[in-house]
Amino acid sequence: MKKSYKSLFLFLAVMLFSLTAGGSAFAFNDIQKDAGRSYIEQLQKKGLIKGDGSGMFKPKNAMTVQTAVSLIVNGFGLNIDTIRFIKEPKASDYFTKVKDNAYYAKAFIVANLNGLEIPRDIDPNGKVTREQYAHWIYKAIITKGEYAWIEMYQTFKDEDKVTKNYMDSIQKLLIGKIASVDASGKFRPKDAITRSEAAVMLAKGIAFVKNTKPVPPVEPEQPVVSPLYDVKLTSEAYGADALKVTISAQAPHPGYGIEIANVAFKDKQAIVTYRILKPDPAALYPQVITKVQASVYVDKAYTPVLGGEAK
Repeated sequence: MKKSYKSLFLFLAVMLFSLTAGGSAFAFNDIQKDAGRSYIEQLQKKGLIKGDGSGMFKPKNAMTVQTAVSLIVNGFGLNIDTIRFIKEPKASDYFTKVKDNAYYAKAFIVANLNGLEIPRDIDPNGKVTREQYAHWIYKAIITKGEYAWIEMYQTFKDEDKVTKNYMDSIQKLLIGKIASVDASGKFRPKDAITRSEAAVMLAKGIAFVKNTKPVPPVEPEQPVVSPLYDVKLTSEAYGADALKVTISAQAPHPGYGIEIANVAFKDKQAIVTYRILKPDPAALYPQVITKVQASVYVDKAYTPVLGGEAK
C-alpha cells in the first residue's frame, strides 16, 4: 500500500511539473493544426493571452476591438506614465462607446494618448478589420523609435480596397515581414482579423521592436551666429560712370574685419557678398565695439544689392 501511495505521489508531482514548466503544450486544445500556433504559444508564455478555462483559444474566431486594443497596449508595454494630467483621464473623454468602468477602458485611454488613431466612435464589441489592426500595430511600433524601412512598394492584388490612411502602415508591416498576404496574393484589408492572425502579427511586431535598433535621432544643427551685426550696404557716385559700394558692420572688437567676397551682376543688379575676417586667436583685443567696412567699385548702370555672407 505504501508503495502504491508513493507511486501516486510521484505521478502527481510529475504531472504538476509538466503543467507548470511545459504549460504551453497544454494551454489550448484547438491550435495544434493552426498556422499561428508557435506565435500564439509565445504570447501565452509572456502572459499576454490566457485561456478561459475551457482549453480553447478559438483561433479562427474574429477578434473584437476591446481584445485587440488591450493586446497591443500590453504587448508593446504602452503607458502614459510620463504624462501629467490636470484631471484623471476617462475613456469617455476620447470615445463615445467605451464605458469608463469597463475592464478595458484604461487600455483605450493609453492607446489614444500613444497615437494609435483609434476612431472616436468605435464599438469595443465590434470586429477589427485587418487593415485597422495593421495600422494600430504600426502606430504602436513607432512609439518605440524611428526605424529605417526599406524604400520599396509592396504590391498585392487587392490594394485598391485599402483605406488610403492605412496604406503606409500596411506597406511598412509587409516590408518588415510583420504582416503578409495570403496564398492568393491578397491582404484582405476589409476582412475581420482572426484571433490567430492577430496573435501572429502582434508577436512579429514585438520581435521586430526587440531585434531592430531605431535610427539615432538627428541632432538639429545649431544656427551659426555671426559675430557681426548691423550689416549695411551704402553706395555713392565715384566719377561719372561708377559707384563706390561699401559694406559696413559693427564688430565686438577690432580683431574682426570684413572683405568683399564677390560681385554678381544679374538683371541690372550688382549683388555684393562679403566675408568675415576672423581675429588672430593668439592675440588679445580690447572689448570695444568697432566699425568694420570694405568697398568695391561697380558700373553705375547697376543697382547695388547686399547679398549676404559668403560661405
